[in-house]
Amino acid sequence: MLETARLDPHPHSHALADARGRVLHDLRISVTDKCNFRCTYCMPEDRYPHDHEFLSRHDLLTFEEIARFTRLAIGMGVSKVRITGGEPLLRKNLPVLIEMLANLPGLGDLALTTNGILLPRFAKSLRDAGLRRVTISLDTLDPAVFASMSGQSTGPDAVLAAIDHAAALGFAPIKINAVVQRGVNEDHVVDLAARFRGTGHIVRFIEYMDVGTCNGWTPDQVVPSRETLARIHARFPVEPLDKNYHGEVAERYRYTDGAGEIGFISSVSEPFCGACTRARLSADGKVFLCLFAADGVDVRTALRNGATDAELAALLEETWRKRDDRYSELRATAARTPAGRVEMYHIGG
Repeated sequence: MLETARLDPHPHSHALADARGRVLHDLRISVTDKCNFRCTYCMPEDRYPHDHEFLSRHDLLTFEEIARFTRLAIGMGVSKVRITGGEPLLRKNLPVLIEMLANLPGLGDLALTTNGILLPRFAKSLRDAGLRRVTISLDTLDPAVFASMSGQSTGPDAVLAAIDHAAALGFAPIKINAVVQRGVNEDHVVDLAARFRGTGHIVRFIEYMDVGTCNGWTPDQVVPSRETLARIHARFPVEPLDKNYHGEVAERYRYTDGAGEIGFISSVSEPFCGACTRARLSADGKVFLCLFAADGVDVRTALRNGATDAELAALLEETWRKRDDRYSELRATAARTPAGRVEMYHIGG
């Protein structure tokens, strides 16, 4: 079974590099495009009602296909894998996939991102299968704002209970992701920080991004991480920490009184494209090289048409070596903003 993260702080020298010298190190795998939330920044209710027709079972990659692709990706430098969605816990028999991935030689870290609502039902089986880390989304502790942002009548107490349940089973460290949006929840960031100080959990405050095409994003809705940091620092002094590994997107800080750690993901105000080491595998078998890409490279067809491991590896290598994406840097300089972007629920965050 996979134990705690064993990430090298520096990628191996033989790792696969793209056109800008960025190495392949992280793989995010979406296992479903379905979600039981309708978050305004990802899958707003007016664009994706609850009866929306999502991918069919045939369109989804099988667990065997996912495991095979992941094994080949590990052979090309990937050591960190995260399971995403949609809401990944909606994928039937997910612990089976977790066990398949956890037993792959060379995998250093296996984690899962979830909104938490279904986690108490599956946490033990996921833990038994080899999962050791979870990231749980929680944008606010205010019930009314939670309902407004998530499109979900269940309040934040259900998510808090899921966090406590996961912690009791030994998941650690648990990360809590909070998307901060101007005029919505920026006044709640100190409360979130206070709630998890001293627990060993790590809250990460994420700038509201223009993911997909249906969230109505405008720059004035962004709360720069420096502003969020200043709010928290005024109440609970913090100091910076070094990154855990090359390509880590969060800027890390620790409370000076030793009460724990927080992080900031600043894709809009401080783009980190130059250090991005991530590829994303969508639930229907496309490889996306940027969260803001318009389309991905189809690997499902190759997987189902009898491609050999060598042929699949060559496809992945060619795809990554041609990679030149740097959307956030271009957005920041107003040089170019592509019109089409894949929706986040399709490839995970």
